[in-house]
Amino acid sequence: MATQQSNDHIRYEPDESCPLIVSTIASFQGVLLVLTPMVTAVTTTALVAGQSEAYLIWAAFASFLVCGVITALQAGRVWRFGTGHVLLTAASVSLIVVSVPALSAGGPGLLATVIVAGALSQFALSLWLPLLRRIITPVVTGTALMLLAATVIPIAANRVIVLPEGATPFSGPAVGLTTLVVLALLGLRVSGGWRLWVPVIAIGAGCIASIPFGLYNFQLVAQSPWVGIPGVWFPDFEVPEVSAVVALLPMAIIVVMINGIKNMGDSVVVQRLSRRSPPATDYRLVQGSLNANGLGVLLSGLAGSPPTTINSATSGSLVSLTGVASRNVGYIAGAMLIALAFSPKLTACLLIIPGPVMGAYLLVVMGTYIVEGIRTVGQEGLDQKKALIVGLAFSFGLALETSDIIASLPGNVWLQFLDNGLTAGTVAVVLMTWFAELTSPRARRLQARLSADALPEIDGFLRQVADRLKWEERATQRLCAAGEEVLWSLMETGSEDKPDTPRRLSVVARPGNNLVELEFFSSLPGDNLQDRLAYMSDDAPQENEAAFRLLTHYAQSVRHQKYHGVDIVHVTVADQPSRGVGIS
Repeated sequence: MATQQSNDHIRYEPDESCPLIVSTIASFQGVLLVLTPMVTAVTTTALVAGQSEAYLIWAAFASFLVCGVITALQAGRVWRFGTGHVLLTAASVSLIVVSVPALSAGGPGLLATVIVAGALSQFALSLWLPLLRRIITPVVTGTALMLLAATVIPIAANRVIVLPEGATPFSGPAVGLTTLVVLALLGLRVSGGWRLWVPVIAIGAGCIASIPFGLYNFQLVAQSPWVGIPGVWFPDFEVPEVSAVVALLPMAIIVVMINGIKNMGDSVVVQRLSRRSPPATDYRLVQGSLNANGLGVLLSGLAGSPPTTINSATSGSLVSLTGVASRNVGYIAGAMLIALAFSPKLTACLLIIPGPVMGAYLLVVMGTYIVEGIRTVGQEGLDQKKALIVGLAFSFGLALETSDIIASLPGNVWLQFLDNGLTAGTVAVVLMTWFAELTSPRARRLQARLSADALPEIDGFLRQVADRLKWEERATQRLCAAGEEVLWSLMETGSEDKPDTPRRLSVVARPGNNLVELEFFSSLPGDNLQDRLAYMSDDAPQENEAAFRLLTHYAQSVRHQKYHGVDIVHVTVADQPSRGVGIS
């Protein structure tokens, strides 16, 4: 059986009382660390899109305000919003890819339109998460991350060479190179908690290097008050041109959903890091994080400011290094970000960081996105079929991003959404993944009632599956036994429910390479099977542990995913005896 991980360094779990001074110090550290991506996203979006200084100040105010509210919401749990964990939120550098063209083409009004639509797609992702598991695969997510990075890198490089009027031409590359060198040297040498501060130190070094070149604009700081609200400004919600919406709306939906999928992983990591004895992932909390994040994107769109997202690099690292996972950290960090929004002078000090410094930092961030995309693609193994899908989709997207192929076609406004490498490549990888799933060995399904009466149906169903695969009798018996134990286990974990409440059970069997993947779908409350498997006593088994213990002998792996309204148990049974269940 898999060994249960232990986080002995955690001093305060999410639900435990934490001294105010400890929570405040941890919150202050977290806020300092999210300022870098926050300011990078806001300033790059506004300046590259050619927006006014007034818009820049408003966008910073709205971003800090929204991020503070969502960070506090993530720490709490209001209906289906939030996780009860520390998930720091910041303006998203990855969403620059849609924010900049939206502002350039139609101003804040167009940005608001496409971002609000993107937020609705993230709510849909949360709602339909159980249904999208086999379409939005690691191959799709990883390819989209690489295409996203390839789209943003030219914007980052342009930030390095675009300088204020009168600046020396080589000052931008010199300052950008200084930032990159310091970041690379420190990143290669330091370890432990200091790694969190590498971006901050590198940006500080770049700022110092830019002073002799006159790249600082201290006037914005001098004219900003210590406390106040910038001139209230809201985007114009006039209906934008159809061509602009068609070109950007699919990309906005895709990018927001990519961020949502990435945030799912961040939420899972923080769940496991925040407990001394990590439980199995509760996907209801993952859905809560998606809903809260979608609300942040929605509020950003309504304000006409760059969208927000969970800052994955900071949230998990902060909990891991400080050992403080108390939700009070999220509440206090949210309050600090809100307070910062109402301090224009402090905000201005951050907004005047020179463009070459931000461009260099953004190049590094996009480099990590490429690496993360490669890792994600290989997460479940990379066979020839998956390699072909990734290679074709990435090449197709990059070709359309760097050429005018779509523009040269006869004018059809509905083709304009393909004039973007990220959109085109993501559509291509989703279609090829769907086709591969459609042409794979046909899955067999069974509908039944979750009760002991369903056992003969399940047994006959699994025997048919084994017969089609020409399995030996011993392997067939092991497959049927695994199905029986999952049924008893589901009935056991759902025993708290009302006995007269009808519960349906769906069983899906997918033949694989010398194995069968079984998925049991049901809607019921109760414990997570993975937790029961991990925490079973090594002493004499209790009567209600029998089914769980037998399951460990029949199955290669067991994964239980709990969503709002549905439970999914994924069991893999091989045609050869298992050497022990894997609990993933």
